[in-house]
Amino acid sequence: MSDNPFHTHLPRNPKEFVAFMLVIAVISVNTIPVVIGGLTAGFTVAMWTDLLRVMPVLLVTVVAVVLLTMKPAHMLTARLVRPGDSFRAHMILNALCSVLLISLVMTVVGTWIGTQRVSTEPLEQFAHLWPRNCTIAFLVEALLAQPVARQVMRRHHQRVDARAAVTAA
Repeated sequence: MSDNPFHTHLPRNPKEFVAFMLVIAVISVNTIPVVIGGLTAGFTVAMWTDLLRVMPVLLVTVVAVVLLTMKPAHMLTARLVRPGDSFRAHMILNALCSVLLISLVMTVVGTWIGTQRVSTEPLEQFAHLWPRNCTIAFLVEALLAQPVARQVMRRHHQRVDARAAVTAA
């Protein structure tokens, strides 16, 4: 057990990390592209069904990009927070750093996946697209995906810790 009172809110081992990341990725991939696609092409059933077709590819891509940007995001976060900063400060800044890096990649790659064609359009429109996409992604991550994933971890750890306490008694 850790001295950190929020130890129950974060994954403790690789198996829990995978579950934590999948909760965040599933929420994000089912929310962020829908909002971005709706703002780009209009909120229609056709837009939503087109997105449903590419969701599996988006999910795999997002997980890969998260894994590739995780270490740089942690390094950037470590430069911004101090040991005495609150858990929430660490989580918000980590979400911001992660989203910043992930959104740089996904603004281009996500557009290619969503339109099902590789073009220079997302590169040409990057300065217009990226701030909006980054803001939407950050809001979804900070207000929905990560809090839900931390709550899932907290409830899981409450059950695990209760079983361990009964076994130890």
